[in-house]
Amino acid sequence: MDDNLLHNRTFDELAIGESASLVRTAGLDDIQLFAAMSGDVNPAHVDAAFAAHDMFGHVVVQGMWTAGLISALLGTRLPGPGTIYLDQDLQFRHPVVPGDVVTATVIVKEKRADKRIVLLDTRCTNQRGEVVLIGLATVIAPAETIVWPRLARPDVSVRSHGRYDAFIREAQSMPSLRTAIVHPCSAEAIKAAIEARNEGMIDPVLIGPEAKIRAAAELAEVSLAGVTIEAVEHSHAAAARAVEMGAAGKVAALMKGSLETDELLAAIVGSASGLRTERRISHVYAMDVPAYPKPLFITDAAVNIAPSLEQKRDICQNTIDLLHLLGIAQPRVAVLAAVELVNPHMQTTLDAAALTVMAARGQIRGAIVDGPLAFDNAISMAAAKTKGIVSPVAGQADILLVPDLEAGNMLAKQLMYFSGADAAGLVLGARLPIILTSRADSLRVRLASVALARIVAQRTLLSKALPS
Repeated sequence: MDDNLLHNRTFDELAIGESASLVRTAGLDDIQLFAAMSGDVNPAHVDAAFAAHDMFGHVVVQGMWTAGLISALLGTRLPGPGTIYLDQDLQFRHPVVPGDVVTATVIVKEKRADKRIVLLDTRCTNQRGEVVLIGLATVIAPAETIVWPRLARPDVSVRSHGRYDAFIREAQSMPSLRTAIVHPCSAEAIKAAIEARNEGMIDPVLIGPEAKIRAAAELAEVSLAGVTIEAVEHSHAAAARAVEMGAAGKVAALMKGSLETDELLAAIVGSASGLRTERRISHVYAMDVPAYPKPLFITDAAVNIAPSLEQKRDICQNTIDLLHLLGIAQPRVAVLAAVELVNPHMQTTLDAAALTVMAARGQIRGAIVDGPLAFDNAISMAAAKTKGIVSPVAGQADILLVPDLEAGNMLAKQLMYFSGADAAGLVLGARLPIILTSRADSLRVRLASVALARIVAQRTLLSKALPS
């Protein structure tokens, strides 16, 4: 029989005792995919720490995953295409665990000619012969022979988002971060602040027109009980007051509300702000990319439009310093360009080469810097090997230093929308961290942004307290 075709068995062809089987190996990906499809995130299935204290002492596969093998058999083999599934009773006799090889079998038990009803015994066993499921299926068998091309099983994968977990856990162990929420006059902005407060991450100070703040809270259906409001007339005044409070040590971080990013940053870099340093401020995306084995930091994709070589040095150093605070002692920096060779007609390759030399001579400190590197070579060892690139950074970059804002923004957004990546955002280079969130950010991403700010603020404070 051609394996590329599906063949059914009509009601008249079916014989009592006739059977069919299929074999599947249960894996961790099966648990995750079933959870994603069905919403069954029972911790007994998806959380090893919880399952360790549960009845079986380890995670088990969802029972309906096993039952799904019966459905697959009925629809593709016996009776096959054209079968109408009417009823199924199930008894789960033994847990299925990741690695089990499950054999599902259906056996024709009874035929009822009046409506082409067929009853089939259903059974699943593991590799040790233990029965894990039994039951009885009731179907309407097809009346006509069907031969149909067998479609390939969908090629799907699990996107695991765990790159922020360590940051968030560490931040939650630190004191709450007194944070100025600048002009939180939209439902999204006020909700983000209160959610972070409810998670114990920040102690918010809401700065803006009080009437608008309270109206936004009402729209967001959140309570402002116990939350400090610093009333000012408009967004410009809110940015100025936030900067003033930051410079005076009354808050340890700023968080953008519903004002424009440029308005907030202009107040921070103003000559009299008290938050400006000798360093160029810059933005970093901390990316959780499911296909990449560690956090990936992209800079600068939001602040510096077309940075000069000197500004790129500052952008690079800002992010290196961030990774040091996160416990990454010697991050690898890939300076991106479209090609891997220095081309005198491509300024980005000249800048990349210069930055590599600057790092070798101590003008950029605390990291391994290499470039120019194309994106594929920066994050894929296989791509670098194919092109014969020998580099201590290729295929294992922690930081991607992009040529300009447009390239960085497009790269980050492509990873977010095509690869399912998360992107927490932070502005660096001022005397305190500035949290930038988007209305499209999930709670997890907003908490990750706050966690990064909390770690930066706390560890910077500790470093200043240590004797030099």
